Amino acid sequence: MPLQKSFLLMLSMLWLFTHNNLHAADQKPQQLDFRIQLSTAIKGYDGKTCWVHARAGAIPVGAPGNSSSDPIVVMTMQKLLLSGSDIFYALNSMRTDNLGKSWQGPVEQKNLSRHNLPDGGEVVVSDFWPQWHAKSKTLLGIGHTVRYYNNRIDHKKNIRVTSYAAYDPKTNVWSNWKSLKLPDGPEFASSGAGSVQRYDLPNGDILLPVYFTKPGKKVSDVMVIRCRFDGETLKYVEHGNELSIDFGRGFAEPSITKFGDWFYLTLRNDKFAYVTRSRDGLHFAPPQKWTFDDGQDLGSYNTQAHWVTHANGLFLVYTRRGAKNDHVFRNRAPLFIGRVNPEKMAIIRNSERILVPERGARLGNFGVVNVNKHETWVIVSEWMQTHGPNHIMPVDNKYGADNSVYVSKILWNQPHPVKNE
Repeated sequence: MPLQKSFLLMLSMLWLFTHNNLHAADQKPQQLDFRIQLSTAIKGYDGKTCWVHARAGAIPVGAPGNSSSDPIVVMTMQKLLLSGSDIFYALNSMRTDNLGKSWQGPVEQKNLSRHNLPDGGEVVVSDFWPQWHAKSKTLLGIGHTVRYYNNRIDHKKNIRVTSYAAYDPKTNVWSNWKSLKLPDGPEFASSGAGSVQRYDLPNGDILLPVYFTKPGKKVSDVMVIRCRFDGETLKYVEHGNELSIDFGRGFAEPSITKFGDWFYLTLRNDKFAYVTRSRDGLHFAPPQKWTFDDGQDLGSYNTQAHWVTHANGLFLVYTRRGAKNDHVFRNRAPLFIGRVNPEKMAIIRNSERILVPERGARLGNFGVVNVNKHETWVIVSEWMQTHGPNHIMPVDNKYGADNSVYVSKILWNQPHPVKNE
């Protein structure tokens, strides 16, 4: 090859190499982001009862009972009597085998309906949350019991008990509920895992947050119990330290997750929402108030908050004041999602987005489920009670609320390996 052509070829290759490397240097790694896709699984309202406690778990592809190419997502919920306070009926189950394009049900689960008590009362499982347990390859739902006398709660007799059931995808039926046996002690006298988000460890052990009321106390405290589930029985192993607060009704409805090397716990209180963290998932530091990253109060209070956890980012789902939503009971709508600064344990203000818009009805009771590596769903129903003196929202209310059960899909731009598949 003539010397001039050889020199020109070398220059051309050098230019291509330099250009490609400069171009690569200019490209920044794709930041974690998501789209929100909102749909409705079911809707309809008669002004007498409404669906509440809508939450779901996902049975992965290839698991026993799932021969389809998509996860099976199973939702549970129950009817609320609007003329009372927290008067719940049997759990019902819905199911989708095609990522929410269509839903089967609801089907009442006779095994999870009210049972008669020897003293004339009734008991039912409520505040239920299904979640896949990979070790036993079981969709395991956990909640707690509530007792009724003449269709009302008698708080002197209403002893909470953590209760659980397993789902059979072949028959579309939940098992009879069982109760978690706990040691003797005042902290276990009335203890429940209602509306809590659990965390399953790689070895299959379950970190289950509970809230409890000791005899003679008017406020509830929180702790995390480590349990073991063999596919049939949920067994207590040990528990961590007690978390207490001396105002309002104490701490309640805790939820746990793990991000990085830390376990995070969010807690409900009448005045503020709180957060804390732990290295072992059992022993937590004193909780601090949830704030935005500028130090201002988050404005969430007297309701639940739950985690959305991606491998590359931690998020909180919550409701709060200050969103032109004073007409909503306890400001429990819209439903927000915000990214968490894990070191500050604060919400990054400019990350906040609306997952489910408000239509006058509260959205404070909800659940989160990782469906596959591309989708996380937040599921919530419109709770059709409002401020007094008439607590029942009319069927033809001006906001258009109709007890819709929403599925808000978080569609990730980065794949997230679903834990414990």
